Amino acid sequence: MDNLNRKLPSIKQLQCFLVVAQELNFRKAADRLRMTQPPLTRQIKSLEETLGYDLFIRNTHDVRLTESGVQLTGRAAKLLDDLGSFIGDAHHEKDQLRIGLTRTLNFNNIPQVSEKIKQLISEEEIEIQNQTSAQLLQSLSKGQMDMVITGERSLPGEEEFSFYWIYQEPLLVAMPSAHPASLQEEVSLADVADLPLFWFARNANPAFYDKCERYLRQLPFVLKRIKEPDDSLVLLAGVARSKGFALLPQSMCTFNQQGLCYRRLNTTESQLLNIDVYIAIRKRENRERVIHGIGNLTAEEWEEPQGRQARRSY
Repeated sequence: MDNLNRKLPSIKQLQCFLVVAQELNFRKAADRLRMTQPPLTRQIKSLEETLGYDLFIRNTHDVRLTESGVQLTGRAAKLLDDLGSFIGDAHHEKDQLRIGLTRTLNFNNIPQVSEKIKQLISEEEIEIQNQTSAQLLQSLSKGQMDMVITGERSLPGEEEFSFYWIYQEPLLVAMPSAHPASLQEEVSLADVADLPLFWFARNANPAFYDKCERYLRQLPFVLKRIKEPDDSLVLLAGVARSKGFALLPQSMCTFNQQGLCYRRLNTTESQLLNIDVYIAIRKRENRERVIHGIGNLTAEEWEEPQGRQARRSY
């Protein structure tokens, strides 16, 4: 009962503390939390005042946890996990599996995944929410989703989530049909380098963005980038008018318009430019319904995605 009269840390303060503890960088932590640094710093300072001791050692070069900070990390993580499980129970999660799907892909056009989702649970019971991969992981972290299917594996999320590889989605080149390279069945980026590339913002899917950029930076030529419109139909209309080209997931290449065509990337580039699709769940997840769902969605027994990718010779 004494705790009812004591000033205790807020959930927000503990969430902020854990992200800073994982990143050991206030700027990166603020980005993950979708906030600016000043309010994040205030949350940490207020938490330290409530507890009565410092959690971090900060200087101009780095940020380190104090011994007390290290001890709080495990306790805070368990507290938030327990609270998340409690909230999930309150929303009848035992009766309903909440799945989030990345809106980057059209799963109706990926039979090997969509059929497994249909087998997983009846349409009357399932909840499916389409968001960007970054939004999905945030919803999963908050306990608003039980599992999400996302494009690429988020490295900053390794501390919080477990990832299971299920599928690799090819990218196609959406290009003007008037372009000379459209006569080829397969094209390379060099073939369309005279056109600007419609490109998306990194915050929509940082892992996929970085994966592509690592390859694009190695090219012996520079691709001019132009902002990708939010509306896919506006984007494809621009491609049809020879305003540029785009790299799109194969499952999304269903819209036909005069002046627009889709071509496969050549073998070398298709092995490097693609989307690895993962299931993500919260670490320490042990509910039977969620575990059963992963077992249905993965084609093989669970194993580390890195090992599977190494054997697939991507």
